Amino acid sequence: MTVVEERPAPASSPPPRRHLRAWALLRNSWRQLTSMRTALVLLFLLAVAAIPGSVLPQRALNTEKVAAYYQAHPDLAPVLNRLGGFAVYASPWFAAIYLLLFTSLIGCVVPRLLDHVRALRTVPPDAPRRLERLPQFAAPEERPDDPAGAAKAVAAVLRKRRFRTVVREREDGSWTVSAEKGYLKETGNLLFHFALLSVLVGVGFGHWYGWHGNRLLVQGTDQGFCNSVTQYDESSLGPRVDAADLPFFCLRLTGFDAAFQPTGQPKTFEATVDVQEKQDGPWRQKRFTVNDPLRLPHANVHLIGHGYAVVLRYTDRYGDQQTRVVPFLPRDGMFTSEGVAQFPDVNIDPRTNKRDENLQVGFEGVYLPTVDPKGGATSVFPAENDPTLFLTAYRGNLGVDAGLPGSVYALDRSQIATGQLKQVSGERPQRLKPGQAWTLDDGTKLEFVGTRPFATLAVRYDPTQPLVLGGAVLGLLGLMLSLSGHRRRLWFRISPRDGSGSLMEAGGLPRTDYPGFDEEFGQVVGAARGTDEGTP
Repeated sequence: MTVVEERPAPASSPPPRRHLRAWALLRNSWRQLTSMRTALVLLFLLAVAAIPGSVLPQRALNTEKVAAYYQAHPDLAPVLNRLGGFAVYASPWFAAIYLLLFTSLIGCVVPRLLDHVRALRTVPPDAPRRLERLPQFAAPEERPDDPAGAAKAVAAVLRKRRFRTVVREREDGSWTVSAEKGYLKETGNLLFHFALLSVLVGVGFGHWYGWHGNRLLVQGTDQGFCNSVTQYDESSLGPRVDAADLPFFCLRLTGFDAAFQPTGQPKTFEATVDVQEKQDGPWRQKRFTVNDPLRLPHANVHLIGHGYAVVLRYTDRYGDQQTRVVPFLPRDGMFTSEGVAQFPDVNIDPRTNKRDENLQVGFEGVYLPTVDPKGGATSVFPAENDPTLFLTAYRGNLGVDAGLPGSVYALDRSQIATGQLKQVSGERPQRLKPGQAWTLDDGTKLEFVGTRPFATLAVRYDPTQPLVLGGAVLGLLGLMLSLSGHRRRLWFRISPRDGSGSLMEAGGLPRTDYPGFDEEFGQVVGAARGTDEGTP
């Protein structure tokens, strides 16, 4: 007789859950964005994206160089401008990389921090059953003490070497000692990434609440300036800064000392200024150099360049004199400098007190601190050993009354092209030494009085500068810890021996690449056995 066992049919499995594709896409995208590989790629992209900012002139730093780039590359410059090439750090694509990197680092570092805290609170695991399968193994050796005493002695040796140690007793009467070391590697890694985050935060908030301005300041008490947006040659305020938020201070350049190598390379630059930090306050003399800026409350003044300003005195046909102090901008390392002096308010008829716009005068030329004795058109040394000024005179309408913005370092070429401004000097530029005068064709006279040094100053304020500096220092410290730390684990098993005493065996496992682990393992085992091999 055959008995058939009837079993109830298993219940049908529930239908699989249907996940929303949009949610799955967002989850996978977030996982990909917060991976360490993506963070490294974004960091590399950020470094690559910053290259155009160092190669191309930036409008926020020097509009004159941007204008010169337009003149030199009239077809390429508009394309680069549409791509944000002249304002790289304010462009949308640079901000997108910046924000993605910031998000990726946060999503990557925070979970790792939680895992690291959890690992620090977790005791080392118990010894594996077969220690001989580990990369490092020490064969069993007899000990005269009992297993409990031997385990305590081994644990004491490991603690002296800063291992996290746990002693456990087994049911079979044996004892195990688990030890772990090297958490500073992950600590340094996390410290480095949090420092990088602090640098990114500092740069971002520094852009919001910081400001900067550039000013070319000529020596002389009549050429001072105060901290105002209207008195800067170039300025940029953060989105959270108004012009009224700028702190008060005034500067006057009273001296400038420059020293050069025999080859013409600069040796030292030192500027002497009078500073007024409060309205109606006293003027104090201070000095600063290229690598030692002038530090004021809520502002730092950096010395970024210098040159020579030409002093010209023009006497018009009615005998009236006007003096201009005109900075000539260097174009090479030997300070071959170019500049323009414009006299729009001259030749005013004293009887009618009216000015003829077609009798305005302008001069453009080149200043050589040390003229080439062979007759070259460039300076041969940056110091004023043999100063010479070459000028070309123009008369007519300078175009300054049209109300259109223009450069003070160049004549309006459109006025020359239309014939409203005509050259009235000879074919060759007029050569002048300091103190010499030049009489033009209409009897007017121009005198080369001399020169004054000028300094190019960059005034900066960044409220997050300490945060960025601290982040950079902590980042280097974290990188050193990450490179020098090696996580590893050691296990000792002490078993009772027949009669008296115990047997001790050991094994070791490096958690990271550690070429010196075998040597350290031998030293620790030797110290645990009490031999001379284990002396630290």
